[in-house]
Amino acid sequence: MGDAVPDSGPDRKYRARALVINYAEAWSAAVLLWLCARLPLSVASGIGGAVARTIGPYTARSRIAVRNLARAFPDKSPQEVRAILRAMWDHVGRLALESAHLRAIDCYAPDSPVEVVGAEHIDAVKASGRGAIFFAGHIGQWDIPPMAVQQRGVDATIIYREINNPVLNRVMAYWRAPMGAFKNKGRSAAKTLIEGLREGRHFAMLVDQKMNDGIAVPFFGRPAMTAPAIAQFAVRDDVPIVPARCERLGGTRFRVTFYPPLEASRTGDRARDVATTMERVNALLEGWIREHPEQWLWVHRRWPE
Repeated sequence: MGDAVPDSGPDRKYRARALVINYAEAWSAAVLLWLCARLPLSVASGIGGAVARTIGPYTARSRIAVRNLARAFPDKSPQEVRAILRAMWDHVGRLALESAHLRAIDCYAPDSPVEVVGAEHIDAVKASGRGAIFFAGHIGQWDIPPMAVQQRGVDATIIYREINNPVLNRVMAYWRAPMGAFKNKGRSAAKTLIEGLREGRHFAMLVDQKMNDGIAVPFFGRPAMTAPAIAQFAVRDDVPIVPARCERLGGTRFRVTFYPPLEASRTGDRARDVATTMERVNALLEGWIREHPEQWLWVHRRWPE
């Protein structure tokens, strides 16, 4: 066998630079969240909103958001679109710094900033002994619905996409501990889902992002590549899929609503049933977004160019 080829100098420098950047980002976030945890929730949230609504509209991501908003709301004027964009950035900034207070929030306490509606649907899932999937979108304070599930006595593993920075992932795992266990998307997560649902375990996921190898499903009147997993489980295995919605009522007051399990299509044509069920999921999400467009994350490339 030949000698191993040593890493090239440029490769080592690139990895070293990436490592420094990752740690710098993670430590900056850790210090910022530590400081925000020592402020009242309303103050930390307000600071985040003020900074983001000032800077956010001038970032590259805003160009994507403006294009998405114009496509979703063709009847809105440019001024209305800009107003939604600015309010969205305010909301995103608040979300970021509110993470520092997740560990202190009890969704069911009398003085909680969270109002929970439909908790009986969580109780029904727990009592059934069957596996179930709670689903939501990047709407409102989307970190809170999993907390409401956990604090109701239902352990739900969250299927999510990890942040590209692994060090920052560890920082955020600390602040998001009340949400439950996390599992990164991929083959391992799919296996965990299949086995876990058969064992009667529970999961939670956000289902409103683009999946290039998904299926085309209408969303705001346009085909959007959509992950069909929850519909596949609902149609094939009769797994309950429970919608969960979070709304920001103003400042740091929130309402989380859990709904009865969404009814899956059952015509016997599995592919068509999966597509129809996902149409129902997207229609539900779209309705929520139309009510509060400023509370959805418009910065992703949700639709084909």
